[in-house]
Amino acid sequence: MKYEQDKIRNFCIIAHIDHGKSTLADRFLQKCHSVSDRDFKEQMLDSMDIERERGITIKSQAVTIEFNSEDGNIYQLNLVDTPGHVDFSYEVSRAISACEGALLLVDASQGVEAQTLSNMYMALDHDLDIVPVVNKMDLPSADLERVSAQIEHDLGLEREMIYPVSAKTGKNVDELIEGLIKWIPAPGGSPANPLKCLIFDSHYDAYRGVVIHIRLFEGTIKSGDEILIMSNNSKYKVEEVGTFKLRLIPQKDLKAGQVGYIIAGIKNISDIRVGDTITLNGKPCSEALSGFREVKPVVFSSIYPVDTNQYEELLSAIDKLRLNDASLVYEKDASAALGFGFRCGFLGLLHLEVVQERLEREFGLNIVLTSPSVRYRITGQGGDVYYLDNPAEYPDPGIIEMTEEPYIQAAIITPTDFLGSIMTLCMGKRGIQTSLNYLDEKRVEIKFDMPLAEVLFDFYDKLKSISKGYASFDYEFIGFKVTNLVKLDILINGDKVDALSQLVFKDNAYDRGRIVCKKLKQEITRQQFKIAIQAAIGNTVISRETISALRKDVTSKCYGGDISRKRKLLEKQKEGKKRMKMVGNVELPQSAFLAVLKTSDND
Repeated sequence: MKYEQDKIRNFCIIAHIDHGKSTLADRFLQKCHSVSDRDFKEQMLDSMDIERERGITIKSQAVTIEFNSEDGNIYQLNLVDTPGHVDFSYEVSRAISACEGALLLVDASQGVEAQTLSNMYMALDHDLDIVPVVNKMDLPSADLERVSAQIEHDLGLEREMIYPVSAKTGKNVDELIEGLIKWIPAPGGSPANPLKCLIFDSHYDAYRGVVIHIRLFEGTIKSGDEILIMSNNSKYKVEEVGTFKLRLIPQKDLKAGQVGYIIAGIKNISDIRVGDTITLNGKPCSEALSGFREVKPVVFSSIYPVDTNQYEELLSAIDKLRLNDASLVYEKDASAALGFGFRCGFLGLLHLEVVQERLEREFGLNIVLTSPSVRYRITGQGGDVYYLDNPAEYPDPGIIEMTEEPYIQAAIITPTDFLGSIMTLCMGKRGIQTSLNYLDEKRVEIKFDMPLAEVLFDFYDKLKSISKGYASFDYEFIGFKVTNLVKLDILINGDKVDALSQLVFKDNAYDRGRIVCKKLKQEITRQQFKIAIQAAIGNTVISRETISALRKDVTSKCYGGDISRKRKLLEKQKEGKKRMKMVGNVELPQSAFLAVLKTSDND
């Protein structure tokens, strides 16, 4: 297809989780004949097995499709399908930065939800043109009038621009494509200007090195050009440029406004950073693009290889995964119990689970994760302030002047029927209500200031359970507040397991310790000796569970006779078990570490 800048449209699909983004992307591919019926499968753009199994999008995926419009022109549409879960909002921000417009999907039965608002504001911050789409019109419970009123009232978008579609059946999808060509502007920039392109994603190819995903804002790039990566001044010769059409399609060149990829034989993974600017070495642009906001991880956990000989493999795997997942932050770490590993920062517990599964599946590693923690702010007696996310590094309480924990503002949109239960849940998690706003006669938006640590473990599951799946949840970080923090140590047979230590709010420490001990009792296999599992704060044990010993029936050979004969054999056995306990070493299975992550108040 010949290059015509005014016939290019760059857009992304954004929405709350499970509103049909990937299904709509599938219909676009079919309507534009980008995939044959024989090769088609559901969730075409979700390339990972884990995405298909869970039915969620984890990575933003770009694809270029061609559409024959009713006006007789052929348009080049660069579509980016984005995730909906709040943990992957950084992926959405990267997709948005490569586009001029966005399709904002709203479920025809669920209506406007918390993440819908959040994604729309993110798109408006980047000056994107927004086209509202009401999806799932094939459902019996679809209510176009009610949802259109919500879009007009809650989002402030014009009712005339709303496109009702069914991504599942394909109804009105052709009209939607014509509409996005009409409402979303063509990209700016000139092919004659000095090259200026944004790295918005990348992945690693074992044979060709790093494949860089770019959006060109100015200039032209072709194979043979020498490029300059502006943040670190590294130079490379371009081997191939091209576009994404479900696979990489080489092109002669890429020009301003287009989305595509560069292969330049880059083996040094650390040279490439998402959000960086690429220009030509001989004719550089005057200034770099603004890139992205720095990612702020909210959950921290350490990853260790089960086999310490796999440390180098784990380092290589995390490096490659970092290319594909720019929101993953890591640094080297060490533990007395688990050896050398990495302290990693994640955007939430789902993000942590996904990274763990990808390391195990894609790289064949066997790993252990420690209990997740948030980042606390500590003020020492001398007035020095520092941040702490690893419980193993928690100092002596005697030298701490003040501890502060991160707080979030949680926005929950719920049907009014569940309002009381949700308020009880939030208050039980130390939440302070800041606002209550009735959106209409059936829906209410509540905002709570809450400690981030309280939301981490099971808050989202409980919210969905209480509201029968109807409540939606979004949050943003608002700062630090003073808290009463203690370090909860877990001891197995009197030995501290630093990988299981946690920093917790003092009033919750007893319950948390009791739950962890009960969980570990279920996971640790019985030995020939008694195993004591204790939770302690400092030298004070606050909870204990005991795993009884496996016992050989030493009295089986006694038939009849005096009781003292049996007692003598049992005493002899008891002495042997004492000696065994002195040299006994309890092996913790990986499931024990994971069980601690999933503790809930119901256990």
